[in-house]
Amino acid sequence: MSTSTLVGHVNTFSDQTVNGRRRRRVHSDEFKANVVAALPPGMSMAAVAMANGINANLLRRWVRTAEIPSAGNLPNAALPSHKRPVTQIPSAAFVPMQLPAPTPAADIRIELRRGATTISVNWPVDAAPACAAWMRELLR
Repeated sequence: MSTSTLVGHVNTFSDQTVNGRRRRRVHSDEFKANVVAALPPGMSMAAVAMANGINANLLRRWVRTAEIPSAGNLPNAALPSHKRPVTQIPSAAFVPMQLPAPTPAADIRIELRRGATTISVNWPVDAAPACAAWMRELLR
């Protein structure tokens, strides 16, 4: 029999073989919860799995199982706060809002001065491409 220690918790498993094959290890719920809770944000799951002598895919499965509240294999309280599932999703509802009154579109205002002569042109913003074409022709 072998033992491994995680935060004061001893997990035991049998090294015996049955019919020439190794037996699948069985981990306690407490061990699973402790390993999942020991997973800090941003740390590699593979590193945590290796440190605890388990396969990274197994740890991923435990985390996924712990995030699903109906699975219940691991208590959600054992999960770090960033891994806890959202228990209640707010329902989408129509919320009426008062929109501000539309402001009239501003005009493009152009002032041309040459000597004592000043020309002032107001052009609607909606026709900005036409204003640009007119300016190109004027400045040739």
